Amino acid sequence: MRRLPPLNALRVFEVAARTNSYVEAATELGLTHGAVSRQIAILEHWLGQRLFIRSGRRMVATPIARVFAAEVSLSFDRLTSAAEGCGKPNVRRILRVSAPTTFASRWLIPRLGRFHESHPQVEVSVTTVSTVHEDLRGGFDIAVRRGSAKSNAWPQHRATYILDDVDTLIMSPALFARRPIRTPADIAGHVLLSSETRPGDWIDWLEKAGLAHLAGQRRQIFDHFSVTLHAIVDGLGIGIGPFPLLAGDLAAGRIMAPLPDVTVPRTGYVALVPFDADKTSPLQDFIDWLAAEGSAANR
Repeated sequence: MRRLPPLNALRVFEVAARTNSYVEAATELGLTHGAVSRQIAILEHWLGQRLFIRSGRRMVATPIARVFAAEVSLSFDRLTSAAEGCGKPNVRRILRVSAPTTFASRWLIPRLGRFHESHPQVEVSVTTVSTVHEDLRGGFDIAVRRGSAKSNAWPQHRATYILDDVDTLIMSPALFARRPIRTPADIAGHVLLSSETRPGDWIDWLEKAGLAHLAGQRRQIFDHFSVTLHAIVDGLGIGIGPFPLLAGDLAAGRIMAPLPDVTVPRTGYVALVPFDADKTSPLQDFIDWLAAEGSAANR
């Protein structure tokens, strides 16, 4: 008989070590803070070794615990691969994807049908976050966030670059027909529509267009860009929109970009997977698909 450590405690320990937080581990695993604490105590008693120490209000893994967690993660990866090899080939797999609201609604979801066509056994569950609160919290398999794919940018995650992000002026074709904008100066007198989730968009675009003096022009502010976009489509004013996220709306004629050469580059999007996550085939397939879709959109 192998003298194995308690496996449920190992599972809890791996997540707690990765997140460096009992609270976040509890959220990801669907447990209470007390349950996480008890499982860690069971494992510490079995090992005869402290695994976490208090740092401020958080419990953080000790150096030896981080080394142990990496080994546990590798063991879980091997176990996952073995289980997949023995499992039923037609069992549906669920991937939990966390993404900013605009990215999810305007870019990801319209493309998901293509992924499902080639991977019918995988179900993608999408949850959205506001760009104001993009913390990596809660349970997910893949998180899409703005940021760099450099190795030191996300110390707890493997990052894959997906998509560029460039802002430019957008408006409805109907409003353009009534009050066309053919030069930057033509925006004078238009209502500037903006979003609390994208507070610097107009300031940066006006500066790029050489119109910083119009920063005080009449505005209407909405809480989220998705609401602002509806107002732009309805012709209530003009706005600043991200591309290629809005390429579908542009192709469908819901919006137009009257000054496409006046652009403001933004930080693009990356797909993040925790280093200690189960590296299943469906997860890697989805990452590869995201990267391929992003590459095609960036051209």
